[in-house]
Amino acid sequence: MARTDTPTKKDPSAEDLAEQLEALRADVSKLAATMTDMGRASGARLGEAARAHAERAGNVAQSGVDAARAQAHEWEQQANDFVTRQPATALGIAAGVGFLVGLITARR
Repeated sequence: MARTDTPTKKDPSAEDLAEQLEALRADVSKLAATMTDMGRASGARLGEAARAHAERAGNVAQSGVDAARAQAHEWEQQANDFVTRQPATALGIAAGVGFLVGLITARR
């Protein structure tokens, strides 16, 4: 029988295992630090995006309020003009609306 010489594997020792575990601990520590940094960066980006979105929403809401205020002022001017030009008609309309509101509330 022929025998082939194969290189013998080095049997792992406790020191080898300890070195590998220490390298693994260092790698896991680096990985955790990297993930923490990524999480903070992502949180900062999301926070900035949320602030920008809230600011845009506030601007849109303020524009809506301004437009509603302008429309209400326009209607007030129209009502004042109508009352000034046709006081009897305005009084009749006010009396009719008052009568209807009275009927509706009296039935409840």
